Amino acid sequence: MTSPTRTELLRDSLGLLKDREETALRLLDSSARHSFDPDKELDWEAPFAPDKWFWPPELVSLYDTPLWRRMSEEQRMDLARHEAASLASLGIWFELILIQLLARHIYDKSLTSNHTRYALTEIADECRHSMMFARLINRAEVPSYPVSRLNHNLARVLKTVSTTPGSFACTLLGEEILDWMQRLTFPDERVQPLVRGVTRIHVIEEARHVRYAREELRRQMATAPRWEKQLTIISAGEAARVFSVAFVNPQVYTDVGLDRRQALAQVRASGHRREIMQTGARRLTDFLDDIGLMQGVGRTLWRSSGLLA
Repeated sequence: MTSPTRTELLRDSLGLLKDREETALRLLDSSARHSFDPDKELDWEAPFAPDKWFWPPELVSLYDTPLWRRMSEEQRMDLARHEAASLASLGIWFELILIQLLARHIYDKSLTSNHTRYALTEIADECRHSMMFARLINRAEVPSYPVSRLNHNLARVLKTVSTTPGSFACTLLGEEILDWMQRLTFPDERVQPLVRGVTRIHVIEEARHVRYAREELRRQMATAPRWEKQLTIISAGEAARVFSVAFVNPQVYTDVGLDRRQALAQVRASGHRREIMQTGARRLTDFLDDIGLMQGVGRTLWRSSGLLA
């Protein structure tokens, strides 16, 4: 097989640039039509309903475990409230990482391109989302739940050394599983109206972010050198392992009066929880498999995370 000529490489590069600009223009148009100001859109002063959940019970980590069956309904609902705060805290952590990765991605791009304009638009979206999640935590009168110091510092390393495709792969990991859960949450009438409103806004705006990341990751993987593809395979798998551990802060169990060690053991042994996490990740893992990111040690890491059967 002969190597591509300079003319062929230039033509392919121009084709990718045109495709990237067209995608960004469509997303900018969507942003103009479907963006929200959570401070004005949501009723933050309405009292919470005492008989409604802060998270669908089936999505609570201990659901259908022996411990869950022994808990009172009040304690189950309290755990759901704390887990909602834990997930909101995780969302803020991911969005702060994403903001920095996006800023790094466009640092060397054309300042006036549609692609750069959309990245800046997404950064603005993520700033609003982070403030919205923080306000929800405060309004629910529960603690924030930061990730462990180890995972906090692992993310610091990721932000420094991640390749461009690695950055977009990790972005999708942080967005798609939470997005799947939130799509189940916002239409669920058992859930508090404020939580439903927060998840609805996030789902609508994150749909654009996911498309931007997916299409850019596909482009990057089509042109990345072999070493970069291999590094991305490993880094995405390791990110999946970290994500699965950080998904719910174990402090939530202590804060609702449960034995943390017993709760963690039952979550790990729960077939229901494993199915929930794998179902939430399936659309992402199918996509990553399609573009060649689920090979070798990367697939092994994904399996060890519990997000892949």
